[in-house]
Amino acid sequence: MNKTLTALLAATVLAGPAFAEGAKIGFVTTLTTGAAVIGNDTKNAVDLAIAHLGGMAGDTPLEVIFADDGFSPETGKQVTDKLVKQDDVDFVAGYLWSNVLLASRKSVVDADKFLISANAGPSQIAGVLCHENFFSTSWQNNQTPMAMGEVLNQLGVNSLYIMAPNYAAGKDMVAGVESTFDGEVLGTDLTKWGADAQLDFSAELAKARASGAEGLFIFYPGAASGAFFRQYDQLGMKDDLPVYSVFSVDALSLPRFQDAGFNAVMGSQFTQAWDPTLDNPANAKFVADYIETYGSYPSFYAAQAYDSINLIASAVAAVGGDMDDKDGLRAALEAADYESVRGDYTYGNNHFPIQNFYLREVVEDEEGRWTTKVVSTVFENHQDSFASQCKLP
Repeated sequence: MNKTLTALLAATVLAGPAFAEGAKIGFVTTLTTGAAVIGNDTKNAVDLAIAHLGGMAGDTPLEVIFADDGFSPETGKQVTDKLVKQDDVDFVAGYLWSNVLLASRKSVVDADKFLISANAGPSQIAGVLCHENFFSTSWQNNQTPMAMGEVLNQLGVNSLYIMAPNYAAGKDMVAGVESTFDGEVLGTDLTKWGADAQLDFSAELAKARASGAEGLFIFYPGAASGAFFRQYDQLGMKDDLPVYSVFSVDALSLPRFQDAGFNAVMGSQFTQAWDPTLDNPANAKFVADYIETYGSYPSFYAAQAYDSINLIASAVAAVGGDMDDKDGLRAALEAADYESVRGDYTYGNNHFPIQNFYLREVVEDEEGRWTTKVVSTVFENHQDSFASQCKLP
């Protein structure tokens, strides 16, 4: 670990609560349960962003208060309420899970706070539930699978079997790929999600294989991804039913897949709005310092969390630290005038990014680590399909 960066992390992150004045950010993520591996990755990225900023947004100190949603909508709302009412934060950011974000949204916007999603992008918040104080540094759920549907068309895949967890994001993912895929969907399984999520997919995989589909589309984040690929690999399905995934293969799962010898993952392709190989200065610094500090590649979750802090910092600096200047903060957030790790992007009327989506492939880097690279650009400056349902100008 870089000693200078480690010292800076300690100085900035630990010093935050001692500041009498400044901008307060509540960051809701998952720090317990099996999903904590994702939440800890986002926490690492937030800490790194604060370190890179020197703990400041211009001349204004930044304080981050982390809160654990426990992988539960009920707990997520409770900790959000505490951040808003007791801690009186100026921004509430984070939110890995769409059901947690949907449960917590009203608590934040009704209190006239700013809500920054660093991951979850449910269709409802992009459309009928859009709000002037909500912003995303990720994507709307449907967009990434829409890009994969287009990739399937380009590859000439004519039939598909679909598997995803049965919750808000899973349903958005299915709707997204179905909206662009020109072929026939031969079957869809929505499996149990939550603290007791289904991790045995043998029955669904047997149905998928028997369907005669030319491809298998999946969305299984976190621990479910490892369970799926272990069973897929054991059944030797790679040659007769290739997997096309979204949010199921990432920098968190790849080291585990490599250690377990899940070679079926190597060469697999999926879509995303960010990749560690994107060629811009902000991304190069973020990836290099993340690897040096934490010893592994950052995930897309980390990249989006890192962006969320830099977006907030850009807005705080733009108003000179005046947290009462809501209009000024909102205008600065809308401008997205900061160095994003994905490169330049703009906001739509619903405050979701208008951005590129890429086809990525699992490869081995020069040091023998499994990682990803960009194969092609699928969509350029893509806006989500729910923006038209948002009443904001």
